[in-house]
Amino acid sequence: MPSVQNLTMTYDSLNEHGTFSEGDTITGKVTLFLSKDTKCESLFVKAKGDADVRWTVRRGEHNHTYSAHRRYFKLKQFLIPENTKDTVLPQGTHVYPFRITLPQGSMPSSFKGCHGKIVYKLEAKLSRSWKFDRKVDNEINFVSKAIPNLQHLMTQQVGSTNKEMWFFSKGDVHMDVTVDRRAYAPGETITIVAKVNNASTKEMTPKFSLSRDLVYRAVGDTKHEKSVILKLSENTIQPKTQEEVKCRMKIPQGQTQTIHNCDIISLEYYLKVYLDISFSSDPEVKFPVAIIPNDLVPSQFHGHAMGPYPNSAVGAPSNSDFPPPAAAMGPYPAPPHAGSYGYPGAQSYSAPPPVYPAQSAYVSGGYNNPVPQLASPYGTPFSSSSSSSVLHPPPTAPAFQPPPYAPEVQPSPLSAPAYVPPTAPNIPPPAPAYNLLPSAPMMDTDFLSQTDEAPPSYSLLFPPTDAK
Repeated sequence: MPSVQNLTMTYDSLNEHGTFSEGDTITGKVTLFLSKDTKCESLFVKAKGDADVRWTVRRGEHNHTYSAHRRYFKLKQFLIPENTKDTVLPQGTHVYPFRITLPQGSMPSSFKGCHGKIVYKLEAKLSRSWKFDRKVDNEINFVSKAIPNLQHLMTQQVGSTNKEMWFFSKGDVHMDVTVDRRAYAPGETITIVAKVNNASTKEMTPKFSLSRDLVYRAVGDTKHEKSVILKLSENTIQPKTQEEVKCRMKIPQGQTQTIHNCDIISLEYYLKVYLDISFSSDPEVKFPVAIIPNDLVPSQFHGHAMGPYPNSAVGAPSNSDFPPPAAAMGPYPAPPHAGSYGYPGAQSYSAPPPVYPAQSAYVSGGYNNPVPQLASPYGTPFSSSSSSSVLHPPPTAPAFQPPPYAPEVQPSPLSAPAYVPPTAPNIPPPAPAYNLLPSAPMMDTDFLSQTDEAPPSYSLLFPPTDAK
């Protein structure tokens, strides 16, 4: 009877799909069943990821074989240290827990094809002197989350084509196509809108197809495999007519994720929108489509065709004709009397307004591009200065040129400061009031410095009182 009756390995799942990604930690246990006391040299668990391609091409009377290999990582954890020849395990059941953290970095998802594969696996190995090694391995389903420019993949795609008819017909045809996004998860729906202007004398049928292009690469040769996954068609468009065609194409479940980060295996998807015209070449527009894991698709896109920003997101690109909301663009509150997006509005003070504290030039937002900070009401909102605004008559303020569409803000001529005689001893008159025009998106100078008149002298504003 062999001394090692059984060697098993199990690992714990992190989610309902049993998948792992970059940086995940795999935990599990190795169970060893011994029928008697046994000497062991080592016991370890190994995790590794590899990509391999191989195919044969016959040319003439000779066969040429092409192959390539890539290793992404190899990790090992010893459960019984090596070089311990006198380690004796008693009869019975022995359980060894293990814990391995997958490396960070961009690695392709698991894949198996006719001429190549990308495999990630766990392997447990028991070594004994003068005995055959006992091994057990389990493949793990690795799903890559290294998706570059994910936010960009959630934006629309637009394309167009034009064809002039020559034989058996006259006129031309033009087609504009819009696709709601660039990336989808299996089971999601692609929304396509095609506007067709058929100014020819022939009828045509709009058609839509989703295809994939699988490429294996090795030194000296490349092998392509192309296939059509789904194909749909709409009603025929008659001559001399214009129509808007809408199509909803559901991606089948079980489609392999796009492979873009492996140099010997690549998998890409394409959406083709074309007009089927008899006895003529078909005008077409092709769009790249990425298949990504379901948990990487932002929640607001599940079942919706929209842009990369959530509804009512302040600061997002907008095609609306309505003015922007009067809301602040960051974590700081809008200043008093603020206009749209926190820009200073028209204000009137009877006394010198307070000094606002300095803030950093930019604040971090939820997107990659920095959002301009909220500036105080007395300076340009795009200033990079971190000093506090000076609200009393300052030295010469730096001049900023406003954009062409920003009207220069000037104080009303009716609001010029006037001398008010004191009504009681030791009570100075109130400061001059300035009634400004409505604010513009950008201003070039300080509110109090936008006049050519010299400020009132101190003695004029505060006349000395008679000594008693």
